[in-house]
Amino acid sequence: MTGQPAPRRTVALIPAAGMGQRLGAGAPKAFVELDGRSLLARSVSAAQASGVIDDVVVIVPEDLVDPVRRQLPAVTVVAGGRERSDSVRAGLAAAGPADRVLVHDAARALTPPQLFVRVVQALEAGAVAVVPGLPVADTLKRVDDAECVVDTPDRAALRAVQTPQGFTAELLRRAHAEGADATDDAGLVEALGVPVQVVPGEHLAFKITTPFDLQLARFLCGPEHPSYHRTSADPRKEPS
Repeated sequence: MTGQPAPRRTVALIPAAGMGQRLGAGAPKAFVELDGRSLLARSVSAAQASGVIDDVVVIVPEDLVDPVRRQLPAVTVVAGGRERSDSVRAGLAAAGPADRVLVHDAARALTPPQLFVRVVQALEAGAVAVVPGLPVADTLKRVDDAECVVDTPDRAALRAVQTPQGFTAELLRRAHAEGADATDDAGLVEALGVPVQVVPGEHLAFKITTPFDLQLARFLCGPEHPSYHRTSADPRKEPS
């Protein structure tokens, strides 16, 4: 007797344990607010609104676990570690028997839900590692220690990489078990010699890192912006 194959389970990890010193907010960056909602809450809503995520795991500083559980009762909340990779590993441990895992920066709080869909669709089509990326608009210069130009890379082959980054769960667990250090999860996968597919990114998925980024995000969420309207409490109605 044959049955239908079991549906594949997709979990989103949202590390939010860092302080974000460059933002200068004096508090963990993920808890800075845009129009009354934290960066973390907006990132969680985007994942949920996508319709392709079965569970969300949020990784926060240990002393904020209980408050965040009260604020976000529909997600799993665990304590993070000192480094981002420690937090991702803590999230993986809490993800359970996932088939696919997406890792998303809480600081990319305006990411449209359709970007989660795009990444998951690429995984469903057979990719084992997927990152969103945008073509680089500026001319880039490689410099030496003295800040002198060494060369000018061809920007046509360059992409500014964003999140969510998606992986088969088995691959991401292996990358974190065997990898040393990288600026993103895809870097750990690349170190294993595994190809990473790039899908089109979104300009709204920019990372809120500096005070200017925060000012831009507040403008985009504020009443002076043409597309402004307050969000519903229902995360499925989060605007893109």
